[in-house]
Amino acid sequence: MRDLLRRTPCAVLVVLLLPALSACGRGLDARRATVCRRAVPALVPRDASVSLLRVGSGSSADSIRVDYRLTGGSDASKARWIVCAFGPGSSLDSITTESGPISGASVYLLRHYYLDTPEAVAADPAGR
Repeated sequence: MRDLLRRTPCAVLVVLLLPALSACGRGLDARRATVCRRAVPALVPRDASVSLLRVGSGSSADSIRVDYRLTGGSDASKARWIVCAFGPGSSLDSITTESGPISGASVYLLRHYYLDTPEAVAADPAGR
């Protein structure tokens, strides 16, 4: 009986902490979410204004989905989205939109010449 009482508090503690610990691996990576959000203004018409609807996990483990709406244009009522897939760290590997995948060359140029610029920071829809 003594062994049972000694083990029970530990078992209860493990049962209580297990859901919290398992949630740690599923949290949204803030850096990846920022990279994906900052890609949106580069993919829409220059005169369009972006209104974020949702930023969350994509369908795969290493992806982020951004749902948004364009405001002030003829397609303002149409909900749009992009899914950014990432490699190791925050390395953007691919982008898919509601219209289909973005070419690898376009993703490369976006990643290397736009996403970390002051222009991308200023155009980030979350900063508006």
